[in-house]
Amino acid sequence: MQTSFANVTQRTTDWQRVNWRRAFRLVKNLRQRIFKATRQLEWKQVRNLQRLLLKSYSNVLIAVWRVTQINPGKRTPGIDKLLVKTGPAKAVLVDALKQWIPWQPFAARRVYIPKSNGKRRPLGIPSIIDRCLQAMVKTALEPCWEAQFEPTSYGFRPGRSAQDAIARIYVRANPSGHKKWVLDADITGCFDNIDHDFLLRQVGNFPARELIAQWLQAGYLENGVLHPTAAGTPQGGVISPLLANIALHGMEAALGITRYADGPIKRDVSNRMV
Repeated sequence: MQTSFANVTQRTTDWQRVNWRRAFRLVKNLRQRIFKATRQLEWKQVRNLQRLLLKSYSNVLIAVWRVTQINPGKRTPGIDKLLVKTGPAKAVLVDALKQWIPWQPFAARRVYIPKSNGKRRPLGIPSIIDRCLQAMVKTALEPCWEAQFEPTSYGFRPGRSAQDAIARIYVRANPSGHKKWVLDADITGCFDNIDHDFLLRQVGNFPARELIAQWLQAGYLENGVLHPTAAGTPQGGVISPLLANIALHGMEAALGITRYADGPIKRDVSNRMV
């Protein structure tokens, strides 16, 4: 891995001189255009904008910044045992990623973290390059689905938190309201049991669909043994929470809830697959 980074021929990034304000502005603008095009059911434009964002140099910069400086797992390596800490190393990583060379994902490294009930939660830690690629893909995929998700969905969504869900429950469950019951459900092993085929059908013809499929099937390494993954998304991956939300999209329709305060868009699957 270090050798492949060292052989990057076009080194144009100076990490200390990056115009971050411009990079964030360009990415934000493209994400807003993807969101708007999705609302208007202009699926061809959505895919073109997503391709543009996936190839955007600003998107690469922000992905590397988030993975190597912001994310809590920045000090936890994958099976490649590679960490990127210095400015020059981050610049080399950016220059390597911006070439968009076909990539075969590494298997995730399986680790366990303790839970409050005494059990342990399994995490799959991707390699540093896979995490950066996942951040890039998530940036392009997320605004399209943010335009489609139910307005009462709060988990793992930008600008939303558990406090928002608590506030909505408080308003809806007050004595003068019309709601007479509350459904409390826990999906056992949600991340571990998501059907890959169903999830990929949901993703549709997203430009990086094949890369997502490879991440889902990359498997995980535990005690030197490679385990295949026939289902589920690895907890610990940058894109995994978004993929879980995509897989769970439609829960309100399944429960028979038909009226929304915000009025979600109608999904035209035939147009979305163009």
